[in-house]
Amino acid sequence: MDPILIFKLVLVFVLFAVSLGIAAYSTYAERKIAGFMQDRLGPNRAGPFGLLQPLADGVKMFMKEDIIPETSNRFLFIAGPAITMITALMTSAVIPWGPEITINDVKVPLQVADINIGVLYVLGVVSLGVYGIMIGGWASNNKYSLLGAVRASSQMISYELAMGMSIIAIVMSSSSLSLGDIVAGQSGWGGMHWNIFIQPLGCLIFIICAFAECNRTPFDLPESETELVGGYHTEYSSMKLGFYLFAEYVNMFISSAMISCLYFGGYNFPGMEAVQGNMGEIPFALICFVVLFAKILFFVFFFMWIRWTIPRFRFDQLMNLGWKVLFPLAILNVLITGAVIIFF
Repeated sequence: MDPILIFKLVLVFVLFAVSLGIAAYSTYAERKIAGFMQDRLGPNRAGPFGLLQPLADGVKMFMKEDIIPETSNRFLFIAGPAITMITALMTSAVIPWGPEITINDVKVPLQVADINIGVLYVLGVVSLGVYGIMIGGWASNNKYSLLGAVRASSQMISYELAMGMSIIAIVMSSSSLSLGDIVAGQSGWGGMHWNIFIQPLGCLIFIICAFAECNRTPFDLPESETELVGGYHTEYSSMKLGFYLFAEYVNMFISSAMISCLYFGGYNFPGMEAVQGNMGEIPFALICFVVLFAKILFFVFFFMWIRWTIPRFRFDQLMNLGWKVLFPLAILNVLITGAVIIFF
């Protein structure tokens, strides 16, 4: 078998395992951070410092009774969480985890798929994720679930526009739709030619939209417990509910990776050229991977920090922010970017 194909298959397996591992331990980290901010301990029973709590939660999810409501559409009720989980895991395929390495005299990027429209791929797959929520909410035949699904779909559609416009500005300044090219283009200035310095407004818009796309507080209206019991997953139990909850954390992980790659240099870091000259290709690629992973973990922490800091919006406030503030600002950012490219 082609060694490059074997390498890609190993990379797929590693990304799958890492994504699920991060999703599992994000639940632990979220509860620990919440405990710290609320002056309490958080999970501390399962294993030392509560480190086995995600495993206990996973076993609990598997052992719970799987209930399918009699009045639901059985096929769509099962398909909803499956679609949400699959689309969440698919988005990591185009993220560059490090610089190219050489295998059998062939340059191989540390990406599952180095496609030249990586940005469009991510936007397309993320757009499909809303179908899993919408199908699950409708198939439950529960008014709270349906209302949560309608909220989720309208929220995602509204904020995808501003997110797409902020990415257009990045594409204009990078002259490429490939995530690999966008990250590689940020290697100047000694590894600090990051897009955050060129597109600060676009970065702010993208981060806010990422919160909305992931249904994270203060944009968690689709699963607002005080209004909708549990929102679109009210009728779900066992691992079907687990898929919805895990998919949210996988999306948060991938959103953090996208923020890091688009605006914070990806695997680039200060002084990387000097480091690269003093070591081999594979150790350098490993350092780059660790750098990118550290940036991702910081933004995962940032997602959690915001959750326990800012209260939930009303739905009209959420829509006003998306359509009347972020979308016009995103258009303005594109116009400013175009003017700078043409005249400067």
